Amino acid sequence: MMRKLLVLPLTLSLVLATSCVSKKKYTELENKYDHTTSTLVKTTQEKEEAEAKLARIEDRVSDYNAKIRSLTDSNSKKLENLDGVVVSDEMKSKMRAALADIDQDELKDARTLKDSMSVLISHNLKKGLDSSFSDENEEDVKISIDETVVMISVSDKLLFNSGSAVVSSKANSLLQRLADLINSEPAMEVLVEGHTDGQSVKPGSYVRDNWELSVLRSTAVIRKLENSFDVDPKKLIAAGRSSYMPIASNDSVEGRAKNRRTRIVILPNLDKFLAMLSEESN
Repeated sequence: MMRKLLVLPLTLSLVLATSCVSKKKYTELENKYDHTTSTLVKTTQEKEEAEAKLARIEDRVSDYNAKIRSLTDSNSKKLENLDGVVVSDEMKSKMRAALADIDQDELKDARTLKDSMSVLISHNLKKGLDSSFSDENEEDVKISIDETVVMISVSDKLLFNSGSAVVSSKANSLLQRLADLINSEPAMEVLVEGHTDGQSVKPGSYVRDNWELSVLRSTAVIRKLENSFDVDPKKLIAAGRSSYMPIASNDSVEGRAKNRRTRIVILPNLDKFLAMLSEESN
């Protein structure tokens, strides 16, 4: 009996000891869990802060890129004033020196260097034309500058017989001088416009109306310039205006004579001109 009583306290002690170890382990695990949870919360907060910081950096980068694009666009627009051709400062100085000889009234409407160069080319062309056609009747050949293009208005009596779209041989001298001018200047295009008076085409005529007559006369002049005077056809543009752009009244013989004309519009080609300048400066 005594032996049984001694065993009982020992067993109870072992149970209590085992119970204490399990509780300690539980507490340890619980602490680890709390630490892990705390670390996770901290990491999540740090991640959110890092993402917010990255977003702010990306916004700044985007803003900088926008400013760079704006500056690039601005510089590009400045280059476009020269048709995208990069021209050296030395070449610009030469351009400005050439412009110094031009009447400043002719340059008053020029807003860019490109505009000014158009005026310069037109001015030089007109000087050459004035000397070439000085022996022609002023009423039959008129030369003018409208903004940046040179216009030559030639009476049809110098180019065609009445009602005909065949270029007269008497026009050879005039067309030769015009061709020489066109061939001397690579940086130009030439628009040839046919114009008629307001009278209807006679019934039975080989042309249907004034539209057709004006186009036929324009293309006849172009073919003559190309085939007889070696003008590059890529420089030439044909157009027919019929009777819809009169310069005088069609109610009189004199007015109708003025309206029957061929207008030659010389268009300075700034693309080619500036490209040539760029090649010369290299």
